[in-house]
Amino acid sequence: MVAIQTFTSHPMKSTILVSFLLLVSTIAQAETTVTLEGVHNCCKGCTNGIIKAAADLKDVTVTAEGETVTIVSKSKTNAKKAVEAIMDAGYYGTSSEPSAAASSTIVKPAKKLTTATVTSVHLCCQKCVNAMTDAVKSTPGVTEYNIVNKQNSFTVKGDFTESDLIASLNKAGFHGSVGK
Repeated sequence: MVAIQTFTSHPMKSTILVSFLLLVSTIAQAETTVTLEGVHNCCKGCTNGIIKAAADLKDVTVTAEGETVTIVSKSKTNAKKAVEAIMDAGYYGTSSEPSAAASSTIVKPAKKLTTATVTSVHLCCQKCVNAMTDAVKSTPGVTEYNIVNKQNSFTVKGDFTESDLIASLNKAGFHGSVGK
């Protein structure tokens, strides 16, 4: 009863307290949403792979619908970690939030290669293999490749640059790590 009388008899205190509580609530619930567009997602296996990639991150929710992946996180740091985890799982998309973009999206200077092994790729079904094959074939200078269903790496041969290869993969919604 005393608390009710205090709030009733001091409307200014009540307004300040309510405003403060709303502000604290808003700050505590602030979320970062990152949208990735153009992500390869041809089947349930891809969708599950995208979602699973960031499943271990605290307070992060990932949804994948078509070529759009939406990441909702309570912090920009975890949103960025989710983008990196999705890329590490072999997927790529253009980010709506530049500050959440993964550091590995930075294009390296053109490095000429004659052979390379691409690892950390997603090839869960024949549709993935076909899309990856089309991406690799579109890379200037690539003459041979060995892309196999259910594998997480493949070999590329020819006279090409690492940056062209990664750009071709990214354009198709894929990501991978290129090594000699």
